[in-house]
Amino acid sequence: MELKGTITADSLMSLEAYSKWRKAHKGEIIAHRKLRSVHLGEHIGVQFESELSMRYQIQEMLRIEKIFEEEGIQSEVDAYAPLVPDGTNWKATMMIEYPDENERRRELARLIGVEDRMFVEVEGHARVYALADEDLERENDEKTSAVHFLRFELDAAMRAAVKAGAGVKLGCDHTNYPAHVQIAPETLASLASDLR
Repeated sequence: MELKGTITADSLMSLEAYSKWRKAHKGEIIAHRKLRSVHLGEHIGVQFESELSMRYQIQEMLRIEKIFEEEGIQSEVDAYAPLVPDGTNWKATMMIEYPDENERRRELARLIGVEDRMFVEVEGHARVYALADEDLERENDEKTSAVHFLRFELDAAMRAAVKAGAGVKLGCDHTNYPAHVQIAPETLASLASDLR
């Protein structure tokens, strides 16, 4: 899968070409996604996205849905390409995971607004809170969604610090889910490659 900096319909593989590529490279994609996954406490998972992970997501959707017409391909690109970091930020999919349905329903009601309380903190710098769900609102008065899309916008000094090896915490300061974790060095090295 060739990375081009921007995902366009023309830069994607045909269904046939992707099917062949997928057989040889699926393990690499799984390893890449695992490397860029951070668990925050027991119930929140954050998948930091990349051009590679989003190209894979689009190609998988096209494969699963057997989409080969131009309009359908463009629709998938429009849905997922905005999740590719653009050099000044990290973009992530946040998943709130409770296996028990009753517990999930109860906790999603208690966690309204959690997506706005997610942050990254670069060593020596102030917290940067997520800009959440910029495409559409994902909560209502009764509950939050189990999936949110986050963007962490880093200023030039923060980006330079990360590239120079500064530590970074991922955290949440929601009243009902206070948690933070140091991002592992190997994950942070991958995330640093998103920044310019």
